[in-house]
Amino acid sequence: MADATRTLCYHLNRLANTLIGDIPQYDSQGAAQIWAKNNSVTPYNGIELVGVLNNLYASRHAGVNPHRDLQGILNALAGTTGYGENYAASLIAS
Repeated sequence: MADATRTLCYHLNRLANTLIGDIPQYDSQGAAQIWAKNNSVTPYNGIELVGVLNNLYASRHAGVNPHRDLQGILNALAGTTGYGENYAASLIAS
């Protein structure tokens, strides 16, 4: 699934199941909120994208919130390190 040619917005919509055809229906923040809700994570409306992703990570790792920046949390969710945001997001399966 790795495709670094796609944007972060595209991959977050892919994870949120909000692509119509190949077109994202939400901005990155909106897609992350929906992805979190789809995973039974309270996305805390109003918090920034990075906060939503850190909360999603915490829900999958016994409440441990790493408080990482965008690139770091995308790599953590992908189980990788050192990749750019788009590529790391492309590696996240669900």
